Amino acid sequence: MKIAGAPISWGVCEVPGWGYQLAPSRVLAEMQEVGLVATEFGPDGFLPEDPRAVLEQHHLQAIGGFTPLLLHVADHDPVPEVEKVLVTYAATGSDTLVLSAISGLDGYDTRPELDDAGWRTLLTNLDRLSAMAVDHGVKAVLHPHVGTMVENPADVQKVLEGSSIALCLDTGHLLIGGTDPAELTRQAPERVAHTHIKDVDLGLAKQVQSGRRTYTEAVREGMYRPVGQGDVDFTAIIGHLRGHGYDGWYVLEQDTILTEEPTGEGPLTDVRTSVEELRAILAAT
Repeated sequence: MKIAGAPISWGVCEVPGWGYQLAPSRVLAEMQEVGLVATEFGPDGFLPEDPRAVLEQHHLQAIGGFTPLLLHVADHDPVPEVEKVLVTYAATGSDTLVLSAISGLDGYDTRPELDDAGWRTLLTNLDRLSAMAVDHGVKAVLHPHVGTMVENPADVQKVLEGSSIALCLDTGHLLIGGTDPAELTRQAPERVAHTHIKDVDLGLAKQVQSGRRTYTEAVREGMYRPVGQGDVDFTAIIGHLRGHGYDGWYVLEQDTILTEEPTGEGPLTDVRTSVEELRAILAAT
């Protein structure tokens, strides 16, 4: 089963002040402990510039990673940033570039609204970067994400209609942003080339949607739940994807915020629960 991990399940995140950041040695060892066979890279600086040795030590394959980029500003060219990232992809054999259209603000609690010119720039950059990735033997996917320029159903629809880029189906961020991930996989399974697996407490998600809580507050309060303990319909999602021939990765991403070094298992407990449940769903679907 192509189940991979991501450091954010251990609280490792690119957002300044997100929380206590665990050491790579612990995170990678615990990925190996629960039987994950691959990982995304995590934020800049989490792994060495050449991570091959440390990944091999933990018997993990690199598959790519989350790359937040400013894509809607006309005088900002994201190509040099992606060229640098693709050097590591070539060295590690990674093949999935997960792009996120960040707002330019710190964190994911607020975002500006895009005008027509901003949307034209964003969509053009998505197609440019997708073509560039193909030239390097890599597939680029766009990750709809709370607090970015592609967050809600209207944003997702603009990407589907105005760009040829594939999607990273993040079950949590889509649901929190107002898109039903099961319905999206029913309507456009051919556009999904990568999957981030998150379960969500819909009650807290609706508080984010209404502005009663910020995204960060909701994560801190446990908006992301172990797989099978939230409101995401994984059976329908995986059924739609597999029915359309999806053979990509299922990356467990269970965002958490730590305040200090855990004295016990810490995030590993929820990760183990999620991995076991996801394996069961995949086996039964």
